[in-house]
Order: sequence, then C-alpha cells, then structure tokens
Amino acid sequence: MNTPDPRRPYVRPMAGWWRRNPFFVEYMVHEATAFFVAAYALVLLVGLLRLAQGEVAWNGWQEALRSPWSVAFHGVLLAAMCYHSWTWFRIMPKTMPPLAVRGKRVAPGVITACGVAAAVVCSLVALVLAWGATR
Repeated sequence: MNTPDPRRPYVRPMAGWWRRNPFFVEYMVHEATAFFVAAYALVLLVGLLRLAQGEVAWNGWQEALRSPWSVAFHGVLLAAMCYHSWTWFRIMPKTMPPLAVRGKRVAPGVITACGVAAAVVCSLVALVLAWGATR
C-alpha cells in the first residue's frame, strides 16, 4: 500500500491549473484582454502628450496612426476590447444584487441585453456629437 509520508505536507501543483476548467480559461482570456485595454489607453495618452507639445507633434502622431501597422494594431485592439466588454456585460448580472421589476426577478440575459443596448446607444450619441462637432 502506498501511503503518503506524514512528515511532508501535500503541495498542490500550480502550473497550468486554470487550463483544466473551461470557466477558468474564459476568465483568464478575459483578464488577458485587459492588457489590450491598457495598450489603447497608452496610445491615447501619447496622443494627449503630443497635443500638448504642439501642432507639429500632434500632426506627426496622427500621421503615425494612419500607417498600415497602426491600423492593423487598432483592429486587434478593437476585437480584444469588444470581447472584453462583452464578457463584462455577461458578468454584470452575476455581480449585482438581484433586480426585481413588479415583484418578479429580472433574468440575467435581460440585464446583459439592456447593458449592451445602453452602451450601443451611448456610443451612437457620442459618435453623432463628435461628427457634428467636426462639421
């Protein structure tokens, strides 16, 4: 019979534990997309810095954003940020207190759909306002 040595405590292996459960894999992918959100924040921060440095620096930054590599990078950032946002909207009903309307609990899917709809409406309003400001 193979019995563990009573003098040595059990040490759970830590490498790759999250890859065994699909829930944790999705969670880790969600967390990894936060790096893309931070990368885009840095791009915007550099733009703000260039704006403060004057018109020549600002125009140079805008020209850099027009390069094919930058456009491809922004495409990857957009995909990652969309996934990150979608996972946050899916997590939202699980993290908030139960919501009841007329005595009935609101389904998690309805809360997610309302959150996505509100984000789309706010984005469209911001887009229309920004487009109107440039005319």
